[in-house]
Amino acid sequence: MAHTVHVLITCEHGGNRIPTRYHSLFAGFEALLHSHRGYDPGALAVARKLARVLDAPLFVSTTSRLLIDLNRSIGHPKLYSEATRDAPAAVRREILDRHYLPYRTAVEAHVAAAIARGSRVIHLASHSFTPVLDGIVRNADIGLLYDPARAGEAELCRRWQARLKSQALELKVRRNYPYTGKSDGFTAFLRRRFPSDLYVGIELEINQKHVLPGGRRWLAMQDIVVGTFHAATIEC
Repeated sequence: MAHTVHVLITCEHGGNRIPTRYHSLFAGFEALLHSHRGYDPGALAVARKLARVLDAPLFVSTTSRLLIDLNRSIGHPKLYSEATRDAPAAVRREILDRHYLPYRTAVEAHVAAAIARGSRVIHLASHSFTPVLDGIVRNADIGLLYDPARAGEAELCRRWQARLKSQALELKVRRNYPYTGKSDGFTAFLRRRFPSDLYVGIELEINQKHVLPGGRRWLAMQDIVVGTFHAATIEC
């Protein structure tokens, strides 16, 4: 049976907001909130444009990953940050219940409902990465993360990479860089819940060196990323 394609856009690190009730935990961490550690600059703008152009559902969080990281599994050592990991257990549980579980559960339920209706889900999670980490320069403009063992993900990323390269020769587009697509993350979690023929989970990573200057070049890059992804999904 042929499946219709259902595209879903998410953005787990869209902002650096801290709810008022947890402000005291972040005394001394204000600068960290405004760094790449606090959120993914540019990721929310790309996610919103993707959702608008593709007429796709959008799930976003604008609460800082330093409160709790929605792209980490429960039990991961970086689920909580240095600002929250030493908070009382009851406070950490409250943060999990208020901010982590509702988001993750809503996205998982959305995927399950789309599959139940007979769709094949293509889930794109929008992220960005710092140009330099621990003194090492990241050698890419765009990263496409996926599980190489899942043929649908590998094929979609190959098509998307080819389209990006054809439209923007100056951009270095790499697969499974600067992270591996199989490492702990929300897409990795969802792969364990849904079969490879019905769930395709891709993480987009854009180098923040393109985001932070802003302006026309950044807007043009957004259009290229969105347009080429749209074209690649139509072929699915």
